[in-house]
Amino acid sequence: MFNTILIANRGEIACRVIRTARRLGIRTVAVYSEADADAQHARLADEAHCIGGPRPQDSYLRGDVILDVAKKTGAQAIHPGYGFLSENADFADAVQAAGIAFIGPAGSSMRKMGSKAGAKDLMAAAGVPVVPGYTGEDQSPELLQREADRIGYPLMIKAAHGGGGKGMRIVRQASEFAANLQSCQREAASAFGRDRVLLERYIEHPRHIEIQIFGDAHGNAIHLGERECSAQRRYQKVLEESPSPFLTPELRARMGAAAVLAARAIDYANAGTVEFIVAPSGEFFFMEINTRLQVEHPVTEEVTGLDLVEWQLRIAAGEAMPLQQDQITQRGHAIEVRLYAEDPDAGFLPGSGTLKTLRLPPPQPSPASGGGRGYGHVRIDSGVIEGDTVTIFYDPMIAKLIVWDEDRPRALARLRDALAESKITGPKSNIAFLERLVRHPAIVEARIDTGYLDRHLDEFLAPAETDTSLLLAAATAQLLAQEAEARNIATQGNDPTSPWAIADGWRLGHGGIRRLAFAHGDARIELTAHGHDGDYVIELGDASHAVSGARLEGDALSARIDGSMRRFRATCGNGEVLVHDSQQRLHLHAESVYRHADQASGSADHRIRAPMPGRVVVVQKQTGDAVSAGDVVLVIEAMKMELALKAPRDGVIAEVRAKPGDFVEGDTVLATLE
Repeated sequence: MFNTILIANRGEIACRVIRTARRLGIRTVAVYSEADADAQHARLADEAHCIGGPRPQDSYLRGDVILDVAKKTGAQAIHPGYGFLSENADFADAVQAAGIAFIGPAGSSMRKMGSKAGAKDLMAAAGVPVVPGYTGEDQSPELLQREADRIGYPLMIKAAHGGGGKGMRIVRQASEFAANLQSCQREAASAFGRDRVLLERYIEHPRHIEIQIFGDAHGNAIHLGERECSAQRRYQKVLEESPSPFLTPELRARMGAAAVLAARAIDYANAGTVEFIVAPSGEFFFMEINTRLQVEHPVTEEVTGLDLVEWQLRIAAGEAMPLQQDQITQRGHAIEVRLYAEDPDAGFLPGSGTLKTLRLPPPQPSPASGGGRGYGHVRIDSGVIEGDTVTIFYDPMIAKLIVWDEDRPRALARLRDALAESKITGPKSNIAFLERLVRHPAIVEARIDTGYLDRHLDEFLAPAETDTSLLLAAATAQLLAQEAEARNIATQGNDPTSPWAIADGWRLGHGGIRRLAFAHGDARIELTAHGHDGDYVIELGDASHAVSGARLEGDALSARIDGSMRRFRATCGNGEVLVHDSQQRLHLHAESVYRHADQASGSADHRIRAPMPGRVVVVQKQTGDAVSAGDVVLVIEAMKMELALKAPRDGVIAEVRAKPGDFVEGDTVLATLE
């Protein structure tokens, strides 16, 4: 086994590898960019070295610099994690040429799978089912259009060298093909450095089911079962689980055998994932092999009790497969969701900023966990802690939340509880979206397909109307917190029993009136309250509501609201209030009860702004052009995604202040309307 390894990655996966290495007594070396100087992976490793600027191409994609650090620190192996250089065959070859082990497959295996087009041809020759399509070298727009027409619609355009949901478009009619092709090629060139695409028939209402494979240098190849990843939004996985609730034992065996056949076809060694698209009929087709450890690997670890990173290390060190196929067993059900800094109600716009609050459920290993390597009831894999910054330069994932239980219904129940315990403030997060997701009938009944979220996204977003009971609970929690703070201040004064120290709004000659104001998204909510010490009459709009016997003990709020006793999770602080009724949450920002005139005016903004820092990739309109509301004016790239900036109303472009290639800060005005 190795004595020292270098981890050529950052964030959650780097921290994940460090944990296993430390358990095995292996010394770790981390690398970090200037933006990650205070990142957790740099702090957790035994030593860490800066490798360049914040942009990936200036740091985490600089294989030569990473290799120099490995040589200087005496690293015997390099773990690439996922993303960045993990599937770069040239980097794998360079590592091996330097006499250092690459903890992953050989460069030759990667090259066979590095191109989706070549991979499809190879799998078809090996007898693995593939979807009909075009994988040719000729990439002229005219030929691609003809091939698309031949294959028929709907079809999918995919980046030939891509992955992770980037560089993929669905085209439903011939007239949409050219524009989608250009957008897909731009995204592919930006994300992967190559703009080659392939075309394939689009299977309606498919499931995404993948098989975890392992191979070694001794000719062994096995699979560790499947993961279903059908809950996706724009091809990005949102929820992953194992085992798949869709597969029969016979179909599971056939897919596992096909995955092992695919591994043997390319002499595969180390961890990999064979992804299949599965039709409602049960037909399955090869999509691709990811020649690395997957983000969602923890669900396989939880149902098998195995540490896949340990397997990677042992196989890279030349050892044979730790277990054979007939020794692999599975128990229970595991589910993973990813907590992101993003705003689902604003088109899932990626976020950035300081994590002012990061409260996640404590890990709950079960007695069968084997030291935390599987069968843990709640598991958190994260690369950040409270106070850290989610930077604009990388994927905005905050943490992976993984749960395990004896069966799927209990695992879903445990996941709902774990999400209810979670709280993130600072950048907006997708927690509320995930809570609605795991309660949705399509998930509970296991009938979701890869396009369901995009077709029915409104079912998973926040309702237009705020739940009255949650709003009253939030107001009650804020009132109790204000009173507790007033009492605390009073105890430090000369007369803690003075009535002036009670925050109940009492004044000579009339009953106390207390005004509250909250911001919820773009809406402002104003309430008035009478009473104190847990007994209030709260006026909301034209209605009055009675609250009595309210108590806030820790984060538990109990109160009779309009005669019915209710219990909530509730926290107040830093100008924010969060309440949860075990079904849904409400997150409010406390505001001043006074407003400036310009805040209330609601005047229209004729400016088109960058929603976040990024790079301008396309300017579609010029000064003097007429536009309609919703027309795309510019496209910027931020956090590896293209964001279309649209005209807010009908009008004429008065000024364009950016050109392709410009880097712009968030909130920068890029264009104006007359």
